Amino acid sequence: MTLVLTDDQLMFRDAAKRFAAERTPVSQLRKLRDDLDLDGFSRPVWKEMAEMGWAGVLVPEENGGVGFGFVGAGLIATEIGRNLSATPLLSSAVLAVAALLRGGTPAQKETLLPAIAGGDLLIAFASDECVRHTPYHIATRCTGKYKLSGRKLHVLDGHVADRLIVSARTSGDIGSRDGITLFLVDPKASGVTITRSSMVDSRNSAVIDLRDVVVGEADVIGTFDKGAIVLDAVLDAGRAVLSAELLGVAEEAFERTLTYLREREQFGVKIGTFQALQHRAAHLFCEIELVRSVVLRTLQALDAQEPTASSLVCLAKAKASDVARIATNEAVQMHGGIGMTDEFDIGFFMKRARAAAETFGDQYYHTDRFAQLSGY
Repeated sequence: MTLVLTDDQLMFRDAAKRFAAERTPVSQLRKLRDDLDLDGFSRPVWKEMAEMGWAGVLVPEENGGVGFGFVGAGLIATEIGRNLSATPLLSSAVLAVAALLRGGTPAQKETLLPAIAGGDLLIAFASDECVRHTPYHIATRCTGKYKLSGRKLHVLDGHVADRLIVSARTSGDIGSRDGITLFLVDPKASGVTITRSSMVDSRNSAVIDLRDVVVGEADVIGTFDKGAIVLDAVLDAGRAVLSAELLGVAEEAFERTLTYLREREQFGVKIGTFQALQHRAAHLFCEIELVRSVVLRTLQALDAQEPTASSLVCLAKAKASDVARIATNEAVQMHGGIGMTDEFDIGFFMKRARAAAETFGDQYYHTDRFAQLSGY
């Protein structure tokens, strides 16, 4: 499979690049943070994104979306990373849609997918329960017919969600892959308590407490007790698209740093002429190109439903997390003192790189998972 974008994908990418730069630049994220915006993103802008097909990028055309697949979602995410755009794309348009496509009933798909694609419905995915990503460590229990009790952490956009997709243990022990079931939950239902939190990158997540929350059989997503099949697919979708966003973060941090190296003078010369800085920039350029290749290959594998897609997801997330860390570290260092100030934008890229790297598993988690999937 060639690592080259088609003409349609190139046009889609160029449209996303223009829109993100004009409507959701870094200055918008700064304003949302400084204004203590309750949503953490602009709903009118999200509606515009939906009109461009962003909210329905994974949704098939028969369900009201554009069906542009994971490559399309990755192209959008890369531009989001370059501009640090605050949107519910990852939580609703990727995680929730992936869950419904993999395990949703015909009725769930018919009702929910068009609303998501139209930007009228936000769904948050509530799975993690530990400080660090441990997908099968699920203590939330479903008892009887059916009552959910437990606590979910790091629920992206959980404070604004119209629906939640919650993983719960219906059998087995904590840590077991078997015995997990996914449920649709109304956040306004009795027993649901949502506490908003702000992460280091000024994005929002939520802690969700469930106490005897009543759900029904029609709320089950996937097969009862076999929800890990859907859970794995959802997390891989999120990891792949998040890797594309980390690529955008690294690219933009690198390009801003190159511009600064060409402009900043020290001892009467441009600092970009210093050989030591040239070597560091050349190394980083090569690393970013590697990330670009592995991210595109991973997105293509997910679209083609290749058997090795999960291994490629691990490779992409590990490499993108590491290179985004290096790129943002270099950016702050090469900008010198101004790189450490809040008034200068470059620090925002470092914060986003750190938060995104930890989300759904950092490079160490995915190095271990890659080894397991490869039989080592």
